[in-house]
Amino acid sequence: MKEPNKGGGFWNNLRQGGMPSAIASIRGGESAQQTAQQMAFIRSLMREKRRPEVLHTPLSELETVIFDLETTGFSHQHGDEILSFGAIKVVGEEIKEDECFYTLVKCQSAIPENITRLTGITEEMSASAPSLIDGLHNFMTFVGQRVLVAHGSAHDKSFLNAALWKTSKVQLTHRVLDTMMLARWLEPHRSNYTLDELLAVHEIPIQGRHHALEDAKMTARLWVDYLREIASKRQVDTLGDLYAYLSRA
Repeated sequence: MKEPNKGGGFWNNLRQGGMPSAIASIRGGESAQQTAQQMAFIRSLMREKRRPEVLHTPLSELETVIFDLETTGFSHQHGDEILSFGAIKVVGEEIKEDECFYTLVKCQSAIPENITRLTGITEEMSASAPSLIDGLHNFMTFVGQRVLVAHGSAHDKSFLNAALWKTSKVQLTHRVLDTMMLARWLEPHRSNYTLDELLAVHEIPIQGRHHALEDAKMTARLWVDYLREIASKRQVDTLGDLYAYLSRA
């Protein structure tokens, strides 16, 4: 029988490091292949053109994903990273309580103590969490082509874009709506548009604050409240109508 090649790869690992090392080599290859597949999926999702017909969708039928991110700080340009993703699906005014998404992701930098106190996420929890590409791939799989909704979406969108670029060299192409913008349009007299303030005003119980999924669930209730107000008081029927009104707000 021909002696195996004495170069690198499986046989060399097997000979020098034993079976665990050889298996690690295989798993490393599998991991690289999985990462390539994840990148390909994310890129294909971002290449899909926004469907103009979605603008004609009645708000009562619109499929959305309300989401939230927990991060190590406020500036991805200065090295802050995503700690967790949380999301829930909503169709029209119906919150799909059983269609939720949550994951921690591994952070490459130290988590500030104040962020751990705020979110409950420790470095130990982050160290054993899925990689950023795993978390991002699973989150985007959950989202599909649905419209995204967040509160104060500029923060979440900037971190999402940074993660997409870091892992897959693409930018977010999904439509994103912001419950803070809706609040400014529908309740222009307010001086404070924080999530805590608006939840209190709408008598939405605050629980699990600064947990990505719990924040997404509370934002979903706020989103539905605004949809109901729009339906009863405004001449806004479709997603296109809503964009038109927000652009003039």
